[in-house]
Parts: sequence; C-alpha cells; structure tokens
Amino acid sequence: MTNPAPRPRTRRRGLIVAAVVIVAALVATACAVVLWPRSGEPAPQASPSADAFQRPEDWSADRPAVHLTPERAWMNDPQKPFFLDGLWHFYYLYNADHPDGNGTAWYHATSPDLVHWTDQGVAIDKYANGLGDIWTGTAVVDERGTAGFGAGAVIAIVTQQTDGVQRQSLFVSRDGGYRFSSYDGNPVMDNPGVADWRDPRVFWDDTAGHWVMALAEHDRIGFYTSPNLREWTYASDFVTAGLGVLECPDLFPMAVDGDPDDVRWVLAAGANGAAEGMTTGTVYWTGAWDGRRFIADAGGHRWLDHGPDYYASVTWDDPRLSADERMTARYGIGWMNNWSYAGRLPGDDWQGGSDSIVRQITLRADADGRATLHSTPARELSGLEGPPVLLDDVVLEAGRRTPSTTAPRSGAYRLRLSASGDTGELRVRIASGDGSFATVGYDFDAGTVFVARDADAIAADMPEDYRAVRTAPVAVAGGRITLDIVVDTTSVEVFADDGTAALTMATYGGPGARGVQLEAARHTVRVEDASLAPLRVAPIARQ
Repeated sequence: MTNPAPRPRTRRRGLIVAAVVIVAALVATACAVVLWPRSGEPAPQASPSADAFQRPEDWSADRPAVHLTPERAWMNDPQKPFFLDGLWHFYYLYNADHPDGNGTAWYHATSPDLVHWTDQGVAIDKYANGLGDIWTGTAVVDERGTAGFGAGAVIAIVTQQTDGVQRQSLFVSRDGGYRFSSYDGNPVMDNPGVADWRDPRVFWDDTAGHWVMALAEHDRIGFYTSPNLREWTYASDFVTAGLGVLECPDLFPMAVDGDPDDVRWVLAAGANGAAEGMTTGTVYWTGAWDGRRFIADAGGHRWLDHGPDYYASVTWDDPRLSADERMTARYGIGWMNNWSYAGRLPGDDWQGGSDSIVRQITLRADADGRATLHSTPARELSGLEGPPVLLDDVVLEAGRRTPSTTAPRSGAYRLRLSASGDTGELRVRIASGDGSFATVGYDFDAGTVFVARDADAIAADMPEDYRAVRTAPVAVAGGRITLDIVVDTTSVEVFADDGTAALTMATYGGPGARGVQLEAARHTVRVEDASLAPLRVAPIARQ
C-alpha cells in the first residue's frame, strides 16, 4: 500500500528520593550524561572513538542517529529483506517528487548487520511500464529458477495502481537486486473487480512444493499458489471483522518456545484498531497452514505492537541458520508513522518518518498456554552501545522526580530498568530543555504499560490521534516490571517484560538539552537495576 501524498485513509499515549543520590557530571566522556551513578562504581571512560557518539554538524535536528531514513523526499512501507552475497537487501517505498508529485518507487538499501546501511538508489522505477507506480510487495531469490529467469534471479511481485485499479506485477533483477526490469507479461494478476487488492507477500512453501501469496483484499486475506511466480491460482481466504481495510499481510511458521515439535503458523496484517480503542497497527493470529488455507486457533487476533507508530511491518528469517533455528526467532521492522498525521511530522530534509529499529520476534506460550509473539531489540543493536552508566536503586515517593539528566550527544540511548510497587505509577520523562516531554510508564493498578506525547514539542499542533495515550496490558508477577527503552532524536520504542509488549511512538522534542527523569505518581515506586547506555551514531552511507 502507499499514498505518497497523504490524504485521509481508512487505515490507518522529580524528585526527592528516599536517599540522597550523587549527581556526577561526566563531562568529556562519549556519553556526556549527568546521572546518579551506582555507588562505588567508576564513571565510564571515553570511548576510543568518541566521535562515534557525536552527531555530524550538518545534520538537521530531527535526523535519527540509529534509524533508517532517506536523504530527502518521502518514505513509507518497508519491504521484507532478503540475504544475498553477504548483504541484507532491503527496500522501502519512496517518492522522490514529494511534496509536489505523487507515486512511489522501490528504494534500495543494503546492510551487513541490519544496523549500518548503505543507500543503493531506486531499484524499481515508478510509472515506467504503463501500469502505474510501485506499491508494497515481496522480493524473493528464485533459487530453483522456477520463474524462467535462471536460478538465483531476484523476483519482485508488487502491487501497481493506475486509475484506481490495483494489479500485481512481476519485476526481475539479474544483478542481485540492485535494478529490476518489468516482465513483458505484466500484470501477472489482473484485478477481478476488487477495490482493495494489494500488498502481495510471497514465499516458497517447501512442504507443499509451490509458491504461496497472501494478498490483502479489503476485509480478508486471499491465498494464492503458483509453480513459477508468473501464474497464480486462488486457493482460499481468511475473513476478518472490525479491523477496517487490511494491508501488508504476512504468513510464516514459528516454533513455540523454540520447540521444533510445536510449530504454529502466524498470519499478520496491517489493521485499524479504532473499534478496540486503538490506532492502526499490526494484528496477528496463530493457527495451522496446510499449503492452501489458514485455520486460526481459538481466541481471535492480538496486536504485535500497541504504540501509535508501527505500521506496514514485515518479518523475515535468516537463511544462514538451520531449519529449526529459522523457526525459533525472526527479525521484524515497521514504518514509524501513522496515516492520521503522516505528512505533518516535522522534517526539513525529508518526510514520512523513519523505520523502526530491527527487532527479534519470538513465539512463546503465555501463562494460559496461548502462543504469543514477543518483540525485543535485535541483538545487533547492542553493537552500537557504549559503556553503560549503572544507576543506584532508588525509592521514589509519590509526586517526586529524579534530577534531570542530559542525553548522550548522539541523541540516542538505551535505558533499561526494573520497577516494583503495590499500586501507583512509574513515569519516565523523555524531556527537552524547553519543558516539552514524552512519557513512558507503567500503571501498577491497571497493569498496563503506556506511552504518551501529549506534552511533546509538536502535540498542540497535531490531530487528536497524535495526543492519545496508548497502552498495552502486561500482568507482572510480584508487582515487578522490566522496561527496555530505546530513544532516538524523534522516537521512543518500549519493550516491556522481556518483549511481552512493545510500544512504538514517534515524538519530537523542542530546543535545549534533552534528558531523562523518573517520577512516581499516586504511590511509592522502587526502581532497581537501571542503566543507561549511549548509542553510537550509525550514519547511512549515501552513494
């Protein structure tokens, strides 16, 4: 799906401490933070490459340090990466003519580690074959040469749209995914008269011995099979209710708790959560797949991320691993934006927000034995972490707040902590020098993690959806919650209780030094095992 010129769409929350803490000024370190270091522990030393924590002087204030963005113009939906010749190949929808011209192309980026990226330019041009611009789809390595272009050719099946009609087209790359050409027989799937008919997710089903496509068809996901990626046959569909117009489907197997003898299939899709008091995001069902149809487990759908800004998400596995390992964990990434305000986010250089950090997705049995997806930062992110500052355990009385910190010079950091309480609320303020802030917290009474940006630098000028508090239920044992919070210049990503819930939120600060404060509301809260690690800048190599 795409809309490079955003319009309304159907798709789419100090403190006096119990003991006096020591505030240490860590000037001249790569972190440049003012914190309350853990007693008896040395302050972190400057990194040998201190410049790694320094933002380039010519960057705009809103350029993220560790998130993928284009140099200019507009970005939206990410496309599922594949691994070839030692590199991950990743694409996203890109409108070079924004804001004056419409239509998206596929923009290409490569990475050895899913953290450091190199721009490779446009891989599939828009409006080049008479069938319109290029929307979301799937690129696969045709290892068997089933499509007739030779073993190892990279084939992209994508939606094209012209005059309001959506069709599926095939593009082929013979240079490893850097440039694609249009297949002479396009479209390979002509529209049967359906208004919403897009976003093909394609994979080879080894058990069934054919290609499978999951296609978003308004309120349902249609499934198709093919021997060669060119000729597709309808197999079945999966019908939903109350989730608006579905987009960006996904279908994949996962082992529950890593057990190869307990494999479930996961069907995911972009959906509208308005009927459930949510915004747009990614829903999923677990169930069984027989090569032609998906049969959902009892219990209905769940949400992969409860924040306002995790849409058009994709997942993928690592082909370098064994078959069992590939079903134990997957990677995931989403577009950090929301069509309710997509074109209104600040950005002098580009617009459209950014992509999330890459995550690790696992499937675990919850307390009731129900298979549930968990999201945590991918282990590759730890390679950007500098020496962490360990913080003293503190007891925060109701209404009190810790001294403010100063954020690392990179603008990005990772805050980990554990909090406990019988009642009340922990709040983590992501603050700016002008008094604006976003909030991450846990409500011990409600049993919910939440994010809020109603007090950030742009909230007053944004639609009501932007100011809504977003929550996720997380029932914790013994009244103890763990939070892993990744902060960048324009975003906060929260992972609660070892990935039981994730909340992703774009947020913008004002002028002045940025920092962090912890606060207790309504009752005393204890914070333990807290640390703050600065993240090195990971600039995108531009061609």
